[in-house]
Amino acid sequence: MASTFRQRLKKLILFLILGFVALFLFRLAYGYTLTFSDNLGSSSFFDNINGLRRNYASKEYAYESKSNSSSQGAMTMDQKYEKVAQITTKSSQFDPDEKQARQRVEQHKALIQFEQKSGNTGNRQLNMVIGVPPENFDSLYQQLIRIGKVKAKQITKNDKTNEYKELNARKISLEQTRSSLIDLKAKSGKIEEYMQLENRILDIEQQLQALGVSLGDFDDENEFCTVHFSLREGKERKIGFLQRVKVALEWTVGLYLQIMALLFCLSAFAYFVLLILEKIKGFDRFFKE
Repeated sequence: MASTFRQRLKKLILFLILGFVALFLFRLAYGYTLTFSDNLGSSSFFDNINGLRRNYASKEYAYESKSNSSSQGAMTMDQKYEKVAQITTKSSQFDPDEKQARQRVEQHKALIQFEQKSGNTGNRQLNMVIGVPPENFDSLYQQLIRIGKVKAKQITKNDKTNEYKELNARKISLEQTRSSLIDLKAKSGKIEEYMQLENRILDIEQQLQALGVSLGDFDDENEFCTVHFSLREGKERKIGFLQRVKVALEWTVGLYLQIMALLFCLSAFAYFVLLILEKIKGFDRFFKE
């Protein structure tokens, strides 16, 4: 029985050592993924900008349709969509990387629609909203993610076809209403009614102007996709192997002691619960006898 206890004890000790080593290797490997001295933060700069022009693009695609006479015919549909790429990158060589980013924008015939550069040397930041022709979007995206060390990237594409159709339908409805009101002006009536018609027509004109601006973003000549590009300056941390081992060991020891303390508390709690249950069962048997 003593030999069995020793074997179980050895297995338990081996299991605990393997767990400690596994945690230590995990923390040591994770340390190599941290190369910059500060974090970028979770909020995006571009989420807080208002009044930026929305870029839209269109794409025609064909599909087969069946009419009531069961005859097939090819039809085309014009899809309107919004495509946005978000790139956040960090560099220890800010000036060369900024120059390279601007060159890539120029090479792909893109436009910088918004730009903000801030910070002192060593902690500079460049944010750009880039409008790029749809056919050059993928190429520019691949070029920009090679600049510096990319910390976050994302591409989002939203269909805007229904929104475009709704704007056109609203425009047609307002134009028809305006025509009807203009026809009413030709008829005789009271001065008050005439003034109300004039105010109503003026209100419709203002709505049509606002719709014209929104629909203008969908024009074929204004077709662009959007790239939100952030370049942030930061020095790389050069950490020696012994320093990494020290940090990983300290983290592992602290976490391992916490785990052991938690397991001990749970075991002690379970032991006392079982002890109490045994006492209760003993009292029940005593009273039954």
